[in-house]
Amino acid sequence: MKKKVLSILALSAITSVYSQKNDSVNQKNIDEVVITGQYMQQSINKSIYKVEVIDAQQIKNMAVTTVAEVLNQNLNILIVPDSGDGNSQANIMGLGGAYTKILIDNIPVVTDRGSGNQMDLSKMNVNNIERIEVVKGAMGVEYGNNAVTGVINIITKKNYNKKVNINLSLQEETVGKDYDWFKKGNGRHIQSLNLGYKINENWTVTADVNHNDFQGYKGKYNGYKYFSQANDGLRGYEWLPKDLITTNAAIRYSKNNTTLFYKVNYLKEDINYRNQVVEEFPLVGGNRTYLANDTDYFTSRWIHQFNIQTKLGRVNYLGDFSYQTQKRESQDYRYDVPNRTEISRKAKEAYYDSEVLYSRGMFSNFLDSEKFNFQLGYELDRTSGFATASTVTNNTANISNINRAIFSYANFISAEWKISDHLSLRPGYRLALSDRFDSQTNYSFTARYSTSEKSDLRAVFGSSNRFPTYEELYTYVVDANHDIRGNEKLNPETGYSAGLFWDYKTENNNTWKFDVNLSAMYLDVQDRIQSVVISNSPLRYTYLNINKYNSLLLGGGFTAKRNNFFLNAGVSVLGISQELISGSVKSPEDYNFYTEANLALNYTLPSTKTLLALYYKYTGVSRQFTLEQTGNVAAEPKYILGEVGSFNMMNFTVSQPFFNNHFEIAAGVKNIFDVSSVRNSVQQGDAHTAAAANQNLFYGRSYFARLNYNF
Repeated sequence: MKKKVLSILALSAITSVYSQKNDSVNQKNIDEVVITGQYMQQSINKSIYKVEVIDAQQIKNMAVTTVAEVLNQNLNILIVPDSGDGNSQANIMGLGGAYTKILIDNIPVVTDRGSGNQMDLSKMNVNNIERIEVVKGAMGVEYGNNAVTGVINIITKKNYNKKVNINLSLQEETVGKDYDWFKKGNGRHIQSLNLGYKINENWTVTADVNHNDFQGYKGKYNGYKYFSQANDGLRGYEWLPKDLITTNAAIRYSKNNTTLFYKVNYLKEDINYRNQVVEEFPLVGGNRTYLANDTDYFTSRWIHQFNIQTKLGRVNYLGDFSYQTQKRESQDYRYDVPNRTEISRKAKEAYYDSEVLYSRGMFSNFLDSEKFNFQLGYELDRTSGFATASTVTNNTANISNINRAIFSYANFISAEWKISDHLSLRPGYRLALSDRFDSQTNYSFTARYSTSEKSDLRAVFGSSNRFPTYEELYTYVVDANHDIRGNEKLNPETGYSAGLFWDYKTENNNTWKFDVNLSAMYLDVQDRIQSVVISNSPLRYTYLNINKYNSLLLGGGFTAKRNNFFLNAGVSVLGISQELISGSVKSPEDYNFYTEANLALNYTLPSTKTLLALYYKYTGVSRQFTLEQTGNVAAEPKYILGEVGSFNMMNFTVSQPFFNNHFEIAAGVKNIFDVSSVRNSVQQGDAHTAAAANQNLFYGRSYFARLNYNF
């Protein structure tokens, strides 16, 4: 899509609205109110769980373009990007995206592999986010399957005070050193429009559109126009071009004790794959040209969501209902590289198609007591999906396309007892039934003790299951060199976590305000699923529930605020112990530790209101046992200690408002230390051995400029 057309789209399309730092129900400042893990919205200081909050102002100061960039500043959240499809998943406490529940307004979002897990965080528009709430640790009682390492709840903007609100944002970024404003081919170009209208005191309508046009990064390659008769493999991109459009439209009604909210979300993503291999193609008259077999990938997603908060007598009811679909298609075509023309194109083929029906409801306040409250809840999830056999097999055995549907139902209960003004307890229990897996049970116990008016101590225990992924259940790759098969009899993994959190906050007055926090967490994952050798002759692999995984996390943070100055710093140490099995050989179970540290520093010049913002994060060397690469698949396997190198990330932003904050210009630099890749001798090579290689993390230092207009 050409930039002129996109600029018109950004000026004319409708998007969601900013909320003026108002909570939708309680009208409190957003940095004081949380919903994740709560019965209803309440003060973060009174939350029985430790909830980390990133609000809209912090996101704006970062000048980020995706949720992945926001969360990458958070300790113990490592964003793992894929330079191929551009997807980014959250790695918490050493485990990947399959173990973390991603929610938007309390709703798990549809993905290729189900709902809520392995979510691509680069597909979310940051311009309509009110806040992001993060709870680390197993949250299976409240949020069900796949919440083993925690929950990330993205709360969108729903309400505001002004009659009309219009916000237009344009951001231009270099991609490494690549950038071009006037012609397609280089850089990242973002346009965003947020609109909202307050019809009256009860009715609000909002809408938004965001376009993120990433033109790819060549890196060691030379782009899709490059041609060499020697076929040197340098055509294409290190990071594939990706064009993403997300839109939202919503309507909200609020009166007395009832709030109704309906939102529809549409996402469209296009990715261009350019093959490095160029083939000679004969033409009439003895001439010839050179062709490449390229592919375009298309993703479309619809999310319909309805939320109700009301009172049934004195009982509080909070209900969520959602219908979601996501389809991914591919389209192959042949490209004449020397003549730069497309000579043939096949029809689109769907290779993933998912559909989710979801509902979650909670009833509380049965006794109308300030001392004792309990909650009854239910959760329904029907996830159906289709995948072509080519996504998981070479199809040499004519494997049919796979259709699957999983229905699950759960009831959960918890009780919160305020024993005194200082001590609160909450035990919880969930029973989940499924037509695919055996019944699953989860438990939780949480305690909050106020040691003083300024200090809180929280102890949290919880459990959660992790369902097998599509690949683990259905993979079938059988040819002359491979025999790798999924296992439909796999059991869900079970994770148990325990955490201790201490927070100390000074009073908020005109002097310095200090916050200090310390935390310790332990995670134990049982029945971990692993690919194992089940036969050496012939060599065969499958997936079994045999692995063990433990992690230990220690951390601390410090925040200082005064007038126009803000500082936040933290450090954590994560230790990971896991048992790997190949044949009759087991890996050592030693703990291997690595360190992370972060720093956020904001200062606003009083005279000009200029904001200076610096963000830094250090990720230390991490080590993990992995199979040694020998080149001989028949050799007895041996485990060695692999390593992922350390790296430093730093971003700097300068923002200048004009005309009473209606217009703002921002500029800055991202990835100041020019990080592109790190050495990784842990990642897998093939099904038997690990391959030492560099892992792409970023595309180097980039610069950006942003214009923001707020009507």
